[in-house]
This record gives sequence, C-alpha cells and structure tokens, in this order.
Amino acid sequence: MERKNILLAEDDENLGSLLQNYLTVKGYEASLFTDGKKVLEGFKSGTFMLSIIDVMMPLMDGFELVREMRKIKPDTPVIYLTARNQKEDVIEGFITGADDYITKPFSMEELLYRIEAVLRRSYAEKNEVREDSYTIGNYLFDTVRQTLSLGDQIIKLTTKESELLLLLCQHKNSVLERNYALRTIWIDDNYFNARSMDVYITKLRKYLRNDPTIEIINVHGKGYKLLC
Repeated sequence: MERKNILLAEDDENLGSLLQNYLTVKGYEASLFTDGKKVLEGFKSGTFMLSIIDVMMPLMDGFELVREMRKIKPDTPVIYLTARNQKEDVIEGFITGADDYITKPFSMEELLYRIEAVLRRSYAEKNEVREDSYTIGNYLFDTVRQTLSLGDQIIKLTTKESELLLLLCQHKNSVLERNYALRTIWIDDNYFNARSMDVYITKLRKYLRNDPTIEIINVHGKGYKLLC
C-alpha cells in the first residue's frame, strides 16, 4: 500500500501518539510535532500530502502557523483539529486557508473520513481533463499553476480558491448553484462550509477588483454568477 505522509501538530503528546498510531495502522505516515516552531521546521524540510493542525499550539498558534505554511507551500491541504468551536474561530480557520475543521471530542472514524475526503478533493484535479487557462476580463487564470495574472501582477491561489474560480469560469455568465459548488468542493453543504465558501467568494472578488468589468454577483436563493 502506498503510504501518504501527513504532518500532525498536536501539543497533547498522549493524543498525538494515539492519532499517530491510528493513522499508521490506516496506511499513513504521520510525523508528530508538539509545538508551533517544530511544526514549521518540519514542514519546511519535509514533503506532506496533508497537515492536521491543532489551533492551541505553544510558541505559535495554529492560525499563525498555517499563515506561515501557506507562504511556503500554499497547496498543501490543512485540517484544523481543535477544542474551539466558536463560529468566529471556524471562520478564522477558513480565512487562513483551511480545507476542513474538526472539533474535539471526535471519533477516529470521523477524522479518517475527513482526511480521505480532503485528499480526494485536493488531488482529484490531477486526473481531470480541464482547460489549462481561462481569460477573465483582463486577467489570465492558469488552472495548472493555480495563478491569476494581470500584467506583471501574479496572485498564487490556494487549491480551494482555484477550484471555486474554476467552477465560476465553467459557469461564466450563468448561475453557479450554491449547493452544487459546496458538494463539489467541500463535499458537505453544511452551515460552516457555506460560510467558508462566502469567505472564498469575498477573496476572489478582492483578487479581481482591478478590472471593473468583472463582477461576481449573488443570485438570491440560487448561488453566484461570474460576469465579465
């Protein structure tokens, strides 16, 4: 069985060891780190298909940690693992680029399901047939490199930003149904994922704001429409 490398950031050594052993049994290679600085060092030197990050890490909290990780390797999927379940924390997690968010207590089976769903979603595009690029007004969207360019300005997109922009491009000047986008990218169309998608729509509008001919509009009760 091909082993998939996972970075595991958990300051509770007992829980961390339990998770590490469980993931090993399930065919993953999990590298455990117990403080934020060690996580960042390990992330820089290693190659990981996915990172599981506890928000309440010593020396550097999970939100700050993921911001730094995104600067280094923006395409590595991230799942937050935390005891904090306030809506503000969930939204902050998605703003920093999280692909999923699971709160303690949780079952091992649920964590495994979420890992497999994120990996499926993040790496499926390697086997998909799609356009290499799209013209959006004066912008060029490169789906392979996951970049958005306007002249000399190049924005590197996260995997989720790229997936959402791709769906908008595929439905350009027509409605991208909200539930379809949620099920396609987030798998589950629950409340937190819906709020996460709203955050990503806001970010895409910001990236495209230098061309006034481009709009991403809300279509009440249905979804979004990319106009250009």
